[in-house]
Amino acid sequence: LEENGGEAVPVMGCYGIGIERTVAAVIEQNHDPDGIVWPVNVAPFQVYLLPVKFQGRVAEVAVRLHDRLSERGIEVLLDDRELRTGVKFKDADLIGIPFRVTIGDRGLESGAVELYDRRSREKRPLALEEAVEHIVQLLAEKGQPAENQA
Repeated sequence: LEENGGEAVPVMGCYGIGIERTVAAVIEQNHDPDGIVWPVNVAPFQVYLLPVKFQGRVAEVAVRLHDRLSERGIEVLLDDRELRTGVKFKDADLIGIPFRVTIGDRGLESGAVELYDRRSREKRPLALEEAVEHIVQLLAEKGQPAENQA
């Protein structure tokens, strides 16, 4: 109501480009039918660690990779939920973190994890002992250098 009691239609304008509009624009330009495909330089996390089952050696390796990548300044999301693997894979695609590292008993038997590029959908085995350095280098090539190079 106006000062005199009459009705008025409110008019408002907002012309700023805030974080919400920026995020919406990034998502609109970077998605596919399975979800978001975050560019490395604006992703909330750069690496998604997906242990097939978060127990035993798989859990130990997942935590160790998380800690070593974090120490290097890489933002890592560790999926320690006790859900079916298919649900975890679907959620990982939906969230759209640029790189997913899948850790499972079968791969660990041969000393490897699987690296998945969300944008290209390329999967490749990655030797466990080289995983951290490879991921650090890959992110540097994509324009997201690690904070701690030590």
